[in-house]
Amino acid sequence: DVVGILCLVSVAAALDFKYHHSEELEAYLKEVHAAYPSLTHLHSIGRSVEGRDLWVLVLGRYPTHHKIGIPEFKYVANMHGDETVGREILLHLIDYLVSSYRRDPVVTRLLNNTRIHIMPTMNPDGFEATKVPDCYYSRGRYNKNEEDLNRNFPDAFETNNASIQPETQAVMDWIKNETFVLSANLHGGALVASYTFDNGNSVTGTLKGYSRSPDDDVFIHLAKTYSLNHASMSKGTGCDNRQTFPEGITNGYSWYQLEGGMQDYNYVWGQCFEITLELSCCKYPPEDQLENFWRDNKVALIEYIKQVHLGVKGQVTDKNGNPIPNAIVEAQGRPHICPYRTNEQGEYYLLLLPGTYVINATVPGYKSMLKTVQISDNTGNFSALKQDFSFSEVSVRPTSFSCPKIPLYQQLQWTSAAVKPTLHILVLVTAVLVIVK
Repeated sequence: DVVGILCLVSVAAALDFKYHHSEELEAYLKEVHAAYPSLTHLHSIGRSVEGRDLWVLVLGRYPTHHKIGIPEFKYVANMHGDETVGREILLHLIDYLVSSYRRDPVVTRLLNNTRIHIMPTMNPDGFEATKVPDCYYSRGRYNKNEEDLNRNFPDAFETNNASIQPETQAVMDWIKNETFVLSANLHGGALVASYTFDNGNSVTGTLKGYSRSPDDDVFIHLAKTYSLNHASMSKGTGCDNRQTFPEGITNGYSWYQLEGGMQDYNYVWGQCFEITLELSCCKYPPEDQLENFWRDNKVALIEYIKQVHLGVKGQVTDKNGNPIPNAIVEAQGRPHICPYRTNEQGEYYLLLLPGTYVINATVPGYKSMLKTVQISDNTGNFSALKQDFSFSEVSVRPTSFSCPKIPLYQQLQWTSAAVKPTLHILVLVTAVLVIVK
């Protein structure tokens, strides 16, 4: 296919190792979509304060819509406009994925079994406002309204009074409209993989300087997957002599407390495990270093996407085989403060490390179903373990449900004064909250 080969050449040739401003970035994404119309879907999820599109390129065998059993993955970069490395390496990741499809068996299987969403810039206004690139700080960090987008989301621990920005709202709507399972947001200014929680209280263990989520083991695995596959992140040497990160990872709160962050929002309200990847000591490095950054991150970017196939997935259906949306499906012993629920197609996805688990499916008003599953590492097979639930006595669709945007963990504070917080208390209180709701 001569035309196809010419398309490949033209797209590959178009992407240099340089910084791509808004017009060039948009032109490149449109070029890729034109060259690979059946493998990609290009859309804008909203606009920045100054009216720039927030472009997302979706890649996969079914790029235009969610397909049952195929998990949704996303990368978001350039949330801080002056942190630029992620913006460019995501363009090179796109280039690598489309040009390797049907040539490289791993990339081919990855794209056939995963729907990958790539947003090279969440803060295009901040990027354009950064006139003098600096390694440390510029006003381009913020959006046009001088707001830090990574302090702008609802917070699970305290009331966030920041007014929600158009870029933030677009991402929140996007998370609500897709069944994202795994995500990473790409930053700069350090070299480390940081994981949930970024904020916390005594219930999550902050008295010991660490804010532990119910899926702490999975988050540590995810962060290590990236750092160990990165050229140097796992060495743990910080960007100055004061700071070191063993194995190149850190709990967000242990590093520094942060209110209104995107990764905690994804986990609590989006049912999506997200980590924050700090990819360069210098926030806005010279262009001639970009090729090295791509080389350092290439393997890690791919290995991290594969982790979307960890754990267990399935569908919850009624006696007629119809999907049951908003059924609660969780692994026993790790309840989420907002219980994880099935999507419109009755699907659930739970990221879990290899081991034996009891999966609890609950349709409000009916008896729970428990199934014991033995999970192995299926990331190499590009499919999590499949475990469906069929409620033979149910023939109703539960009403719609959305988790309140209030600081949910404040409601757990009362437990920590009298008792040392444990997972059992978390289970109990979450159960009470579910009943109260």
